[in-house]
Amino acid sequence: MIVWLNGPFGAGKTTTARLLQEALPARVFDAEHVGYLLRGIIGDLPHTDFKEWAPWRALTVETARQVLDFAGGTLVVPQTVLQHRYWTELMDGFAAHAIPVRAFTLHTDRGTFTDRVEHDADEATAVQWRLDHRGPYETALDTWLADATTVVDNTHRTPEETAGAILDHLQARTTR
Repeated sequence: MIVWLNGPFGAGKTTTARLLQEALPARVFDAEHVGYLLRGIIGDLPHTDFKEWAPWRALTVETARQVLDFAGGTLVVPQTVLQHRYWTELMDGFAAHAIPVRAFTLHTDRGTFTDRVEHDADEATAVQWRLDHRGPYETALDTWLADATTVVDNTHRTPEETAGAILDHLQARTTR
């Protein structure tokens, strides 16, 4: 199984993924690393985001499949995908390999999000970039993302409470 954590850049996906890794237990697959690999190979091709590259999407699916076939268990994927076409391609790829995906969007209201991003000491150089991508996130949320994923509002939740809410959703799904 894959537990996919979507949401705006800076919403707490990586922190939540680490907490879920321990609680489930699971392995964390940061698909950014596939993008980093490809940047070294095809980074000279025009692009604004590595998710534009079909090889990123295909390799993300194939890497997850290979890891699950080899190690079993659950993968937690903390990765923002705001383009519906790319999301559909990824989900169709997992479905073609019979890999169940439980997808969640971590949502924080705009004011709290801005405050968290502006005070994030871990990635201080990414503040403006994260803020600039809030609009595209909100558009995706309003047009398709809320229908395609379970939205978990973490505006007033700690990372531990956010992970707990996701665990509750996962358990509720398995006990039905």
